[in-house]
Amino acid sequence: MVLEEFLNEWRNDSPTVLVHTSGSTGKPKPMWAEKEKMLNSARVTCDFLGLKPGDTALLCMPLDYIAGKMVVVRVIERHLRLVSVKPCGHPLASVEPTTFAAMVPMQVYNSMKVAEERAKLMRIKHLIIGGGAIDAELASELRGFPNHVWSTYGMTETLSHIALRRLNGKEASDWYTPFDGVEIGRDEDDCLVIDAPLVHDGVLKTNDRVELRMDSLTGKRQFRILGRKDNVIDSGGIKIQIEDVENRLRPCLRVPFMITKMPDRKFGEAVVLLYEDKDGTVSTDGLLALCSKALPAYWVPKRFVKVARLPMTETGKPARAEAESMAKMLALQ
Repeated sequence: MVLEEFLNEWRNDSPTVLVHTSGSTGKPKPMWAEKEKMLNSARVTCDFLGLKPGDTALLCMPLDYIAGKMVVVRVIERHLRLVSVKPCGHPLASVEPTTFAAMVPMQVYNSMKVAEERAKLMRIKHLIIGGGAIDAELASELRGFPNHVWSTYGMTETLSHIALRRLNGKEASDWYTPFDGVEIGRDEDDCLVIDAPLVHDGVLKTNDRVELRMDSLTGKRQFRILGRKDNVIDSGGIKIQIEDVENRLRPCLRVPFMITKMPDRKFGEAVVLLYEDKDGTVSTDGLLALCSKALPAYWVPKRFVKVARLPMTETGKPARAEAESMAKMLALQ
């Protein structure tokens, strides 16, 4: 979808617009979003960040998904000036810094590797990063940025984010603070439950396992993400969170990789490491040795599977369902 198509859809008489889920846990699904609720979401974000008419906003994500659409809706709601570039891995290569920008971690990571783009990134007044996990190394690099950098929590069903956590400065934290009007809790599986009437009708149960706490300064309830419920590997009776394994391995593995699982006769489910090896220099013995040093014994992958390309969604998230299917197929060859 191009910008003109979305604007035509926004201006028509229908009270809804079509969006698609990201497809991180399966095939992308269509969903009709209410324009009024999208405006509510935009208003809350603009108010929180202090965006005002005439400020500039960068659109650098696909308009097929809620993140891209909501950038445009914020422009409409707050009378911002839109700067649009084709979605790519280096969105700042051809534009000047804006007041506000929303990016996925891959775009931020790529921009940090080019000196000119990094300098532009640092001059963005309000940078929000969503659509995927921000690893410890990237978070560390962003910590010293002079302006506001935020990690977002949200999904298609909540019409973009309903909570933010600061990534830089003295306020940097692992804990997300929901916007005003958003109530949170946990269900019996320790998964986040959201009540956000401005953007979603009824209570929304997620698959994100969380820890809750009360912020001693503000008295607001906050949450910290532990991982997705469907990303748990039950191996020999030990429950292993896929995100925990990946976080432990990122500092020591220098090849693109992803953790998934496959059925195992002995353990029920086994940890599998998918990896790319474009240079042909990676050995499974070497990977095993690195994993054995970095992980508890029962977290160490039982299988190492070389793939031509790690499965990712269009929005840069790991395609977990595809990864699991890939592991099962390739491990049997």
